[in-house]
Amino acid sequence: MSRADFENAVGDALDTLPPDITDRMDNVVILVEEEHPTEDILGLYEGVALTDRYEYSGHLPDVITIYRRPILNMVDDAETARREIAITVAHEVGHHFGIDDERLHELGFG
Repeated sequence: MSRADFENAVGDALDTLPPDITDRMDNVVILVEEEHPTEDILGLYEGVALTDRYEYSGHLPDVITIYRRPILNMVDDAETARREIAITVAHEVGHHFGIDDERLHELGFG
């Protein structure tokens, strides 16, 4: 899967999230990087979760990064890659809403 196809799949994954979720996302950017510099992870949320935003002003945007190589290394075809991208995007968006890893795994996102 090319970089452009991967980025489009990330966009498609965001488009499949319910509007009541995406409408509430605030001050967050989604990036695609090849891989994390030190960890073998699929995605990363960095920021202040919406549930922790008290006296929240002057902050840089939260960042959700989706890592291309680790996802592509774990799949055999583009369809499976799109599914893993969608799960990873939903997982990291969940962190933006303050949902921890344990609960996201229970919900099937990770």
